[in-house]
Amino acid sequence: MRINVHAGHNADGRTACGAIGFIRESTEARRVKDAVIGMLRQLGHTVYDCTVDDAAGVSDNLRQIIAKCNAHEVDLDVSIHFNSGARDASGNGRTTGTEVFVYSPSSAARTDAEIVCRAIAQLGFQKRGVKYSTGLYVLKHTKAPAMLVECCFVDDRDDVQLYDCQKMAEAIVYGITSQRVHAAEKQPDADQEPIAPREETAIGDKRQLYRVQVGAYAVKGNADATLAKLKAAGFDAIIVNA
Repeated sequence: MRINVHAGHNADGRTACGAIGFIRESTEARRVKDAVIGMLRQLGHTVYDCTVDDAAGVSDNLRQIIAKCNAHEVDLDVSIHFNSGARDASGNGRTTGTEVFVYSPSSAARTDAEIVCRAIAQLGFQKRGVKYSTGLYVLKHTKAPAMLVECCFVDDRDDVQLYDCQKMAEAIVYGITSQRVHAAEKQPDADQEPIAPREETAIGDKRQLYRVQVGAYAVKGNADATLAKLKAAGFDAIIVNA
C-alpha cells in the first residue's frame, strides 16, 4: 500500500498546537505517527509523513497538511489525533475511549476505520465507533480516502493510564493492513557467538523438522518483498499459500 500519515496540529510550544491534559496531544500524536510509519515501512509499505510542525495558525496548518497529502498518489490518508472534553481528572474507572472519523458512510476508508477503531478498543478503550463528518478539513480535501483517528482522551485519567504509544500504533497498523508487526529479534549477548544464517544448533532431534513462519500477508507484493529480504540475508525462504 501507499499511505500518507500525519500527526494533527502544530508541534507543542507553537501556536495552534493540540489539546493538553495529563498528556499533550501534539506530542503523543507525533510519537504514535512515528511508530505507525516505522511499522508500516517494516511491513513493506510506502509511507509519506505529511506532518506540519510550525504553520502560521490553524488554517495554515491544515492547508499545508493537505498540500503534502495531495502531492502523493496514495491509497489512504491517516490523520492521528487525541481527543479532549472528558474532564475526568480523578478517574472514574471507565475510559472515555476511541473513535475514528471518515467523510461519509460511502467513504472507501470506512471499512479500514471500523477495523482501526475495533483494534484500539481491544486494548481496553471504550469503542465510540466510526463517525461521519463532512466538515473536518482533512477528510473533505484529501484526494485519497481519509480517516481521522482520535486515539483516546488526553483529559481522562483512565484513558491516559491505559494508553501505550507502541500498542496504539500496532492497533492502527493492524487496522489499516490486517498485518501484525513482529517484535525485533533479540540481539545475542556480547559473549555469545551468533548463529550464522542456515546454521543450526546441535541440540534436538534431527529426525524432527521445525518450520518458522515470518509473517502472513494479504498483498502478494508485500510477501515478495519480505522473501527477497530474507534471501538477501542468507536464509532459505519460500512463499506458501495458506
